[in-house]
Amino acid sequence: MVQETINDDDFTALTKLPTHGRILAIDPGTKRVGVAVCDESQMISRAVGIIERSSWKKLLIAVKSHLSEYDAAALVVGLPYNSDGTESEMSHEARNLTSKFRLSLDIPVLMQDERGTSYEARGRMWAAGEDHAARVDAEAAAIILADFLDRLEAARRKSN
Repeated sequence: MVQETINDDDFTALTKLPTHGRILAIDPGTKRVGVAVCDESQMISRAVGIIERSSWKKLLIAVKSHLSEYDAAALVVGLPYNSDGTESEMSHEARNLTSKFRLSLDIPVLMQDERGTSYEARGRMWAAGEDHAARVDAEAAAIILADFLDRLEAARRKSN
C-alpha cells in the first residue's frame, strides 16, 4: 500500500539517501513508539519492538540506541493525518519530534504518511492469530517503513 506523502521532504532529499544501509522507522504514539528496520538492501522491513514513551530525553536515547544497534543510515518518522488528509494534534507532535531528531542526529530524518497503518497492522496480526496490543505499534512502524521504501524506490527510478 503506497501512500502519497504531503510533507517537507522533497524529491531531492529522497534521492540523496544512500542506496544501501538500514533505515529505521518509528510510529510515534503518546504512550508507545513502534520501531522497525529494513535490511541493508532497503527492500524488506520488519518490526523490532516498542519504546515506552515517557520523556523526550529517554525517547532520544532509545532511538539512538536502535540506530546504533542496526547501524542505520536514516530515520523515518510516521506522520499521522486524519483520513481526509488534514492534520491532527498527533501530526503536529510528529512534526515536532522530527524537528528535534533532525537537530539531535547526524543522519537524515524524513517523514512518511502513516494513515491507516495501525488498522492494517491490527488486521495483519488478527489474520496471523496474534493478539498482542503492544506489538501493533511495532507492526505499524514496519508498514510505515515498507511504504517509505516503496516511495524511495519510485523516486530513485524517476531520477534515473
